[in-house]
Amino acid sequence: MTTPTPKLSAGTRRAFVQTSAMALGLFGAQTRTAAAAETPRRGGTLSVLIFPEPPTLTTIAHTAGSSVLTSAKVCEGLLSYDFDLSPRPQLAVGWRISPDGLSYTFNLRRGVRWHDGKPFSSADVAHSLRLLKEFHPRGRATFAALEDIETPDAHTVVLRLAHPVPYLITALAASESPIVPRHLYDSGRADSHPANNAPVGTGPFIFREWVRGSHVLYERNPDYWDPGRPYIDRLILRFIPDAAARSAAIESGEVLLAPASPVPMADVERLRKLPQLVFETQGYQYINNVYRLEFNLETPALQDLRVRQAIAQAIQRENLLRVAWYGQGQLVPGPVNPALKKFYRGDLPVLPYDPAAAQRLLDQAGLSAGLAGPGLRLRLNATPIPNEGGQRTADFLRQALGRIGIAVQVNNQDFATYIKRIYTDRDFDLHISAMSNTFDPSVGIQRLYWSKNFRPGLPFSNGSGYSNPEVDRLLEAAAVETDEARRVEQITAFQRLIVRDLPDINLIAPDTYTIADRRVRNHTVGADGTAGNLAGVWLAAT
Repeated sequence: MTTPTPKLSAGTRRAFVQTSAMALGLFGAQTRTAAAAETPRRGGTLSVLIFPEPPTLTTIAHTAGSSVLTSAKVCEGLLSYDFDLSPRPQLAVGWRISPDGLSYTFNLRRGVRWHDGKPFSSADVAHSLRLLKEFHPRGRATFAALEDIETPDAHTVVLRLAHPVPYLITALAASESPIVPRHLYDSGRADSHPANNAPVGTGPFIFREWVRGSHVLYERNPDYWDPGRPYIDRLILRFIPDAAARSAAIESGEVLLAPASPVPMADVERLRKLPQLVFETQGYQYINNVYRLEFNLETPALQDLRVRQAIAQAIQRENLLRVAWYGQGQLVPGPVNPALKKFYRGDLPVLPYDPAAAQRLLDQAGLSAGLAGPGLRLRLNATPIPNEGGQRTADFLRQALGRIGIAVQVNNQDFATYIKRIYTDRDFDLHISAMSNTFDPSVGIQRLYWSKNFRPGLPFSNGSGYSNPEVDRLLEAAAVETDEARRVEQITAFQRLIVRDLPDINLIAPDTYTIADRRVRNHTVGADGTAGNLAGVWLAAT
């Protein structure tokens, strides 16, 4: 099959130009590792640590990190991706993009069945993409240009776009854009469908049970479309809320695979030294988190740029990384994670640590010492994402701001209450958030600064309430720009406006890793790592 070449940049064309044979070749190249050279051993149970317990098991309408790690074992995507985000076949075995970038044609894998025995077809793909466009927090933007979906036969899907979407071919992984069965999802809302918590898919594992507070059990799909896979008999996702207990479970072999930096930072170096464990940093190219201090711009004092600048000058960023993060990350000057190399700008201006200058700015803003109590200029509340990184960052900032006369009350709560406080009730002044850049700024970053994405009740969005027409223009232009160099210029100009306006202060790109027992083979074979379907994972003999 010959793939027409879109009128795109050379780098983007290389990602787009794809056939079944080429994709299979990429897959073979990726798996030519020492582990893959061994003969896979069949059987056994793989225990995987997932923290926190996911709110749902399917990501058709959700982006919670623990759900992302869970979903693809059952519900697959059209494509998977190599570590450089080159597409590979999954439910689609071939694809073509029209020269104008307005038409995508996918040839689907034949002989695939849903776990309930019904045949998989193009109707399932079309219905799933429509659900993603309507209900998925990121999919609503990713598929906004999707005008029509044609299904000329059971194994062909044609997408018609209103305008080119330069990142669309990278957005079709199972964890981001799962394909679900139309015969189950043709009624009811996707965001509250009962099948989300008892999923039926095409994947290598069949859902058996979810014991809340304990585990999810998946069993091998004996009729999986990839003959011979999966290799393991059972996959158990374990939920261990206590941090010390998570470390102990990994060390003892109670769990064999633990993704997404699951242990206390203080335990990392000790666990690295254990001979039975391997730390894997690959497999997070699809995530790329950034921790940031987001301002609620509805708080009167924080509407004054001088106050936000003063807060920035009170933060000794190097100490934050060293003390609060044990050095396990990288300081970032702006919204882009360094892993998105072509868009990252390490030379963005950062206000220097200068408590005296910070206090002068507060004086200029009319927040004199004693205004909010003895020695205090201002009282604020801070809400961190409920994980170790968020909590430790909040504690550090509380002390740092206290030194310039800003008293900070830290609010801690469970994840559901945290989401409601930030995005529905808007009961916060400062928000310590961890946001995924994903695989492209238009998917992962635009949502945080685009004024049209300020919608109370919409999670993981523009929580600050920031609005700048020029920022909107640049983000909207970059979302449709097919010239790579021009798109980089637009994203760079956007970043410079953000560090000037300070709707937030971007702080840390954390180190992210998977801890695996050495017996676990082939757990990380692409950009989504352990968030992939784990069809090729197997357990070596002890």
